[in-house]
Amino acid sequence: MAKRIKYTVHGEVQGQLEDDNFAEAKVEGEAQGDDEAIQKLLKVLESGPPAASVTKVEKSEVDTKEGESSYATA
Repeated sequence: MAKRIKYTVHGEVQGQLEDDNFAEAKVEGEAQGDDEAIQKLLKVLESGPPAASVTKVEKSEVDTKEGESSYATA
């Protein structure tokens, strides 16, 4: 059974101009899939990319959207 979540990832991202330049950032998004896929995504979000430090991941379940078969990034 599919479910959909809305998430916000909070953390610090290393700047590209100087190695010691960190800025606070957040990323928001939605994802839909089966429970296993959602759990895998949350693990990736919690670890973040190498140049980032994730401090918090907020999530909430939202209504699924029928007919979605692909995704887009902004």
